[in-house]
Amino acid sequence: MRLPDSVTGSFLVVLGAAAAYGGWILPPVPGQPVGPNVFPLVIGIGLALCGLAIVFGIGHSFEEEEELIPLEDGQAAAPPPQSKLYGLRALLPPALLLFYVAAADRLGFIITAAIMVYVTSTALGAKWKLALPLAALSPFGIHLIFGKLLRVPLPAGLLPTPW
Repeated sequence: MRLPDSVTGSFLVVLGAAAAYGGWILPPVPGQPVGPNVFPLVIGIGLALCGLAIVFGIGHSFEEEEELIPLEDGQAAAPPPQSKLYGLRALLPPALLLFYVAAADRLGFIITAAIMVYVTSTALGAKWKLALPLAALSPFGIHLIFGKLLRVPLPAGLLPTPW
């Protein structure tokens, strides 16, 4: 059984709100501007925003829904056959993790994360017109949150980090 997008998105909104609330009520550490309460707060807000995007269909193209191929003799329709490489998408997350471990120190966080976002988004079916700006902008957003706000040291690699 497939759940409607509104149910899945609503669940993510509730889960994100619960995580954000949990981060909000955690007491900050005295003397530290960023304590253990910031991470669940940021992740919860991001999860709730993603859930809202799913509920309202932002980024979803309804024209690209899977077409059903009718069978002979009025039988139920069947989905189109999958390519042989379809099952290999399950290997993508560990392969990208190994790529990050091997390349982050040499290439740096920005370049490595951009490659990872581009490969992931295109593997999930995004067109290059969406994947390229996403791959260019998301590493900088992640860098601002983790590198600047949370002060997590990220590898610079080939790019100097004047930001």
